[in-house]
Amino acid sequence: MNNVRPQMKMLTEEQIHDVHEYTMTLLETTGVRVDSPSAVEMLEKRVGRLNVEGRTVRMPREVVEWAIKSAPRRIQIYDRRGNPQFQIGGEEDRARFGIGVTALFYQEPETDTPVEFQRKHMQDMARVGNKLPLYDLVSTIGICRDVPDYLTDLIGSLEHFANGIKPMVLLCSDEHKFDDVLRMFEHLYGGTLGEKPFVIPYFNPVSPLVMNAGTVDKMKIAIERGLPVIVSNYSLSGATTPITPAGTIAVLLAELLAGLVIGQLYKEGAPMLLGMLPVYLDMKTLQNFYDPQSILVSLACAEMMAHYGIPHCGTSGSGTGWGMDLLAAETFWMNTLMMTLTKGGIAPFIGDTLGSKAVSPLTFIYCHEIIDQALRLSSGLQLDSPSVGLSEIHDVGPGKGFVSAPSTLKNYKTGYYVSRIFPRWSMEKWLEAGQPHAQTRLKEYSIEFLKDLPAPDDHEELMRRGEEFVEEWISQR
Repeated sequence: MNNVRPQMKMLTEEQIHDVHEYTMTLLETTGVRVDSPSAVEMLEKRVGRLNVEGRTVRMPREVVEWAIKSAPRRIQIYDRRGNPQFQIGGEEDRARFGIGVTALFYQEPETDTPVEFQRKHMQDMARVGNKLPLYDLVSTIGICRDVPDYLTDLIGSLEHFANGIKPMVLLCSDEHKFDDVLRMFEHLYGGTLGEKPFVIPYFNPVSPLVMNAGTVDKMKIAIERGLPVIVSNYSLSGATTPITPAGTIAVLLAELLAGLVIGQLYKEGAPMLLGMLPVYLDMKTLQNFYDPQSILVSLACAEMMAHYGIPHCGTSGSGTGWGMDLLAAETFWMNTLMMTLTKGGIAPFIGDTLGSKAVSPLTFIYCHEIIDQALRLSSGLQLDSPSVGLSEIHDVGPGKGFVSAPSTLKNYKTGYYVSRIFPRWSMEKWLEAGQPHAQTRLKEYSIEFLKDLPAPDDHEELMRRGEEFVEEWISQR
């Protein structure tokens, strides 16, 4: 086997060292603010009282380096039925993608109109993520707004759990409901969530340099259950982080390593993924957006995580565009190619649009096409004697064709990419079809796709038991 694979790399070993030193200087001198009293008390004991002033904690180099060495290099992820799915981390790791975003609105595929995200949307979109094979994860897709506010996380998470079997990335909009959601999952699963983990809770520090109480306390709850956790920060370059990419990298990496230290102090060897969601703030419109240099910041993070040996959670390039349009496509392509050509990890939040406020099924479906092609590109090609086929070329000879050659007859069905959505029409065929726009074709395909979204065979039983849990929870409030 002689597989030739394209790769994307940015930082030299010297530059990796420099980034680490900038970050360590921030942690040792500026420190981070920790808003959880119990976490501050723990840190006082572990990093020394001299490094704690009020809520500001400076992280000594030796503690950070201990945490880096303590974190597992690989994390095995399972599906809801206990079947191993993939490992995150390691040299053979490839990018894994997931849908979801915690959107407030759902963009209707027929009209592109945003409507309030509802329980039915959570059900259907979880099934979309489970039906499309190249999505490895289904993340919390939206915040259900057709149920009482105090039930949003429980009902949404129940629909998330019961409508698929793929690994789940979990976000809760109300930090006080996080433990209740995990207890509901344990009730439905009938066992310990951390034994064969399929739930990966996701937490955000607050830039710049704040480990907020909700993030730190929820992280403790998840780690104590043996769950792998994601610590990922969302930045607005020029607002919550410096406008320069280098400054953003240093601030965000300091936050991630601070989160790693806290997580490892909670439980040495706790499985953790670290990553960045770096966007810019347009000073004229006050809208957030992905810039090509946002992709470079994420690439730098991937390379730093590979250097540390820590599994990586990258950005999905979501939020740009007015639906699944040209504006969105350019960012998705840049980001997906970057993820597939680097050190692997996960990109769990594909699908949002309109400044990340809405989620669109058209985006889920079109991005699946992008992932398919990007993975095909990143897998490279075989460069060996059988693949070259000198004897076959000799047999065909000059001036003849390969249409009936053995290699063509063997491989023509799988030898090149075929879209599930867009036919390869000639100009004449396109004119005959009425000159349709590609976006129209995507919409028609998506509407038809959404008509067949099968539920898991245990869906009704899980919903019944989940509703009973919620009713009992309400009665105990």
